[in-house]
Amino acid sequence: MKVNTYLIITRYLSSRTSDRRTYVTFGCERGVANKPTKKPEVDDEEEEVQVKGQGPYGTKKCGCPFKLKGEQMATCENWQLFVHDGRHNHAISVYTHSHAQAAKLTEEQLIQTEQFRKSHVPPRNILRFFREQNVGCAVSAQKIYNVVAKIKKNRMQGRNTVEEVLCLSAQWGYTVFY
Repeated sequence: MKVNTYLIITRYLSSRTSDRRTYVTFGCERGVANKPTKKPEVDDEEEEVQVKGQGPYGTKKCGCPFKLKGEQMATCENWQLFVHDGRHNHAISVYTHSHAQAAKLTEEQLIQTEQFRKSHVPPRNILRFFREQNVGCAVSAQKIYNVVAKIKKNRMQGRNTVEEVLCLSAQWGYTVFY
């Protein structure tokens, strides 16, 4: 199934105070271009500003101007929606797994992944299960492998591989000679 989408995320959420109303600002996932993380260095010979560590790849953000603002009305619980800029400056995404927010695992899926790993289910079968449960699931195989690696890291509690083997062998009653 092919779905063409823009992913709209919550940019800012404010709560009601005595002098302000509650409002929420929505924007495109590709809005607000990333700023360089390193300070520009000036080369004395050429007098050009260069940013080290910034290659031609790295971010999907393109400064998309799309912006919506929802404001709660003062008299009731209804909301008004204002369109600040309804344009996108990029093409529609063809695949939903290109959206970082849409490809996130839910809390329920994280718990299920941990249970599957305790039963030694391979990550490809976990992914197949999620896709059978939800046809529009945008989770990628890489996301499952990353979650499995995180589960292993948490289980090891800061021990390296050799320490983990020694710990598990002691836990299961094996005698270790070294």
